[in-house]
Amino acid sequence: MEQEQKHPAVRALAAAFPHTIPVLTGFLVLGIAYGMLMQKKGYDVQWSVLMSAVAFCGSMQFVAITLLTTVFHPLQAFLLSVLVNARHLFYGLSMLEKYKGFGKVKALLIYTLCDETFSIVSSASPPEGVDRQSFYLSISLLDYFYWVFGTFLGGVAGKLIPFNTKGLDFALTALFVVLFLEQMKKPENRVLGLIGIGATVLGLALFGADQFVLPSMGLLLVVLLAGRKLLCR
Repeated sequence: MEQEQKHPAVRALAAAFPHTIPVLTGFLVLGIAYGMLMQKKGYDVQWSVLMSAVAFCGSMQFVAITLLTTVFHPLQAFLLSVLVNARHLFYGLSMLEKYKGFGKVKALLIYTLCDETFSIVSSASPPEGVDRQSFYLSISLLDYFYWVFGTFLGGVAGKLIPFNTKGLDFALTALFVVLFLEQMKKPENRVLGLIGIGATVLGLALFGADQFVLPSMGLLLVVLLAGRKLLCR
């Protein structure tokens, strides 16, 4: 009876929160690392929070720290951003049906869609009595809040507490290495993983350690698009 008397938005938030707990722990750690690194590079807490709130793309935000503190090349930064976030094109398309009929809320759901939110939304369904739109919106907004709040904590901590940030920028790299190894445990993912490794090694051999990222990601994208029918069998 008490559950039925709750506001629909509160019921949706209560149902969504347990699904986002793993993201909460991960985003707080990574957000704190990002906020501290930005503070170390001379960008106060308001700038790191603004970047997280507006850009909301964890991997590219870590890359952007280097872009902001070195000679800026607009075209290179644009291409790097597109390639790093190209994966959003594929899983964004897969969410069109799930977000169908959500009206103006759809724009906010698209804006806050990230890897972790996609992982939850694509598999979780709202429990009985909980509105679908409110449920998915709650998941998206909770994940968004975790990242921005984690950045805020890191920016404040970096300002108030003397801290050696050496190696802290490896946090996101370590996360992706773990995710990659987890995916490679599945036999159906190993071919894709080997293609990624091959493209990276070839790019490194041809372009060197300073220039291999864009060519490698471009080559990987071309290979995956060209062989998508074969790879998806």
